This record gives sequence, structure tokens and C-alpha cells, in this order.
Amino acid sequence: MREVQRQVVVIGAGIAGLAAAHRLLERGARVTVLEASDRVGGKLLPGEVAGARVDLGAESMLARRPEAVALARAVGLADRLQPPATAMASLWTRGALRPFPKGHVMGVPGTASALAGVLSEEGLARIERDAELPRTEVGDDVAVGEYVAQRLGREVVDRLLEPMLGGVYAGDAYRISMRSAVPQLFQVARTHTSLTEGVRELQAKAAAAQQTGPVFMGIRGGIGTLPLAVADSVRARGGEILTRTPVTELRRTPEGGWQVGSGAREWRADAVVVAAPAPVAARLLRAETPGAAAELDAVEYASMALVTLAYRCDETALPDGSGFLVPPVDGRTIKASTFASQKWGWIADENPDLVVLRTSVGRYGETEILRRDDSELVEVSRHDLKAATGLDATPVATRVTRWDGGLPQYPVGHHARVARIREHIARLPGLAVCGAPYDGVGIPACIASAYAAVDRIHGDTGGVEELTAHPVQSLHGGAGE
Repeated sequence: MREVQRQVVVIGAGIAGLAAAHRLLERGARVTVLEASDRVGGKLLPGEVAGARVDLGAESMLARRPEAVALARAVGLADRLQPPATAMASLWTRGALRPFPKGHVMGVPGTASALAGVLSEEGLARIERDAELPRTEVGDDVAVGEYVAQRLGREVVDRLLEPMLGGVYAGDAYRISMRSAVPQLFQVARTHTSLTEGVRELQAKAAAAQQTGPVFMGIRGGIGTLPLAVADSVRARGGEILTRTPVTELRRTPEGGWQVGSGAREWRADAVVVAAPAPVAARLLRAETPGAAAELDAVEYASMALVTLAYRCDETALPDGSGFLVPPVDGRTIKASTFASQKWGWIADENPDLVVLRTSVGRYGETEILRRDDSELVEVSRHDLKAATGLDATPVATRVTRWDGGLPQYPVGHHARVARIREHIARLPGLAVCGAPYDGVGIPACIASAYAAVDRIHGDTGGVEELTAHPVQSLHGGAGE
């Protein structure tokens, strides 16, 4: 139902907050979006290096979920949607670039032969033992690395699962929740004795579904243009977006609405959507729901940095493919590299004389590397790139983008924490939360979370219940996500 006079304040102008605002306007609400920083978009950031347009944050979005692609189409980007020009990635391990194995689910194979050439003979033999092992109970949740290591051995975790999950969460596979991060595998673990048998069943179901089209999608000009287009659409529909407006107070009013304060300014609202990182959300919610704030205070984050480099085309020769991932066990500094000019056709088309690539550094618990200055991060990236690919040219331009506290961690029990947060918030009419700390860190997950929040403040809990029952898996988009 349209509620023309309803006033809603959205706190945070990342993709979740903007998606919530867009959906609220579709439903007839009056919307004000308040953003503390000087721009919209959060972790989606367009930029340039040597005059070439690039992404300085997330670079692709899952296309097998409808939310992100549908939103892009809705805000006028349909003709700019582009799949990767190549989805062929490599693994830099045991001293060489090796084709990334096929026939796996987030690095977990259905057969040992799928990992031949990547694992040692002992590692391959250990996978075969899965069929003989007794059932491994997973209870309400389990660390994905712990479970896979018990079934298939640590080598699978260290050389396949770690680089895959590290690219999505910048986290530690031995801490990450299987239920929240890889829900497909969690269901397999609950219903199958053999992990490899369950993975083969998942693969058979996927083949029978005959899904067509690309798994991932990009946007000409960069994924960072998506929030800009959503913001333009919000404004065109009458929504207000205020940047450099940090919210300092969130209170219930005696009439049952909400009072939102930013310094000397104040807004009255019928409802509020908090689409801010967990520490900010905790601070804002502490007065009205200390239980939710305490849970949000416990959410940890990982920091990382992206190093973008531009080279002259005639001085650069890279291996084929979209880039490579790096297992932490190999002791390298970078954790991935994306050959952006090869992965995204629009970058090559716009910059025929340049080759653009990027590396990522930093994982959960790695603080020393991120204390180095930008020039050092460029040098360690160049050192690893030379060792991996032979690239020894001098870049014509470089750019380091730091994402301090950029990625929320999903440890064992994350789903239960999110349920407790929402249980506390459910006691306060007209309040909802959304974004990466809850239902998945990928773009479709954040948008789905935003839509569920909008439904929630309209009295419909179906969206939240669906996300709880079927979490949105955040897949890895190749190399360097």
C-alpha cells in the first residue's frame, strides 16, 4: 500500500541505504538519507588511475541473484551491464601460476581429481578418505575450515578454501561460519555423511537447473557507478540525500515516532532504517535498544588495501585470464591480483595504450602490512607480481585505496547473533537495520537486506524470515574481489 505522507530517515548512503531509499520511494514514502562521509556508495567507489576509469572498491556483482542486476536496470544502467570478458582465473601456489581448478563449490571438490596439480599426492589421497570417515556432526554451526579439514584434510582448506573465502571476507577460513558464509555446504554437512558426495549432488542439481548467463556482472565505467545512479534516481523521485551529515542521536518520540539528530539539526520520522556499519549502528541504537547495541559491538571487521597499477601496453605482457588468487600458506604478501584490462572489456576499449591491474593486501588479523605507507604497498605488490607473472615494467601510475574496517567478519554463530539483534529491534516499531553486517557482504545480499528492512517497517517480516532461512551466499568474483 502506498503511504504518501510517511516520513522515513535512512542512516547511511552505502548501497544498502540507497537501495532502501529507492524501495521506500517506490512505496510512496518521503525519504531523507543521512550520510556521514562526503560521498555516497560506501565500499563501491569509482576512480581513475593514469586517466583510466577503474573501481577502487568492489568490482563485480553476483548476477545469479536478481537484486543487484535488477536495481541497476531500474536506475537506467541496463545498456552498461557487462559480464567479465574472461572468467579464467589462476592460483599462485607452490611456486607457479596454476589454472584454478574446476568442479568445486567454493573450493571444496566433488572428487580428488578436480584438484590434481594444485594439491600434493598426499593431499589428494586425503580427500579420498572422506567416503570412509564417520559422520561429522556440525550442530547449529561450525567453522567452514574446521569442518572441511576434518573431512578432506587441511591442504584443501589452506590452498583452495582460504584464498576463496579470503577474497570475499578478508577472513580466516578456520573462523568463518559455514552456516552464514557457505550455506550450501552447511546443508550438505547436515544431510550427508560424505562431503564430496554432497558436493557432487549440488553440482548435479546445478547442471539440471541449466542456469544460463554469466555468474557475475560488471558495469561499464565500474561497479562504483551503481550507487551514483541509484542516488540520482532517489533524488529524481523526490528523496533527499545529505552527505557530511553524521547522525549523533536516535531517539523514540513520545508519539511513537523517531527523532534523528545531527549536530544542531534534527529530523522527525515515522520510521528509521539504519544502514550503517556495526560500530556506528551500535552507537546509535544504544539508548533505545542496548541489547542490540551490545551484539553489534561484538561484530569484528577486517581491513585491507587495494593497489591499482597502470602500465604501458607495449611494456606489459600478462598471462591469459582475469588474474590469480594466493593461498596464505604460501607466505606471499598480496592475496590476489586482478588483470582489470583483461577481465573487463570496457577498460581495454577505453584505454588501448594501458594495462590496468590491481592487487589486494590484508586479511583479518594482519595489521603489520597495513601500517606500511602507500609506496611500500606498491613495491611489495610489484615484487609479488614479478615473481608470479614476470612483470618487471615500471608502472606509469599507481593508486592505493585503504579500506580500514572494510569487511565485517562472519564467525561461527553469526546467524544467531543477527537473530538476537533483530529480536531486540523488533520490539521497537518503525525501526529496521540492513547492510553487510547481517545477511551477506556481497552487493545482492546488501540490497536484499535493504528490501527486507523496508518490508519490516511496513509490518511485513517475510523478507527477514526468508534471509534467515536462506542466507545470500557471497561468492568470489574471480580474482581480487
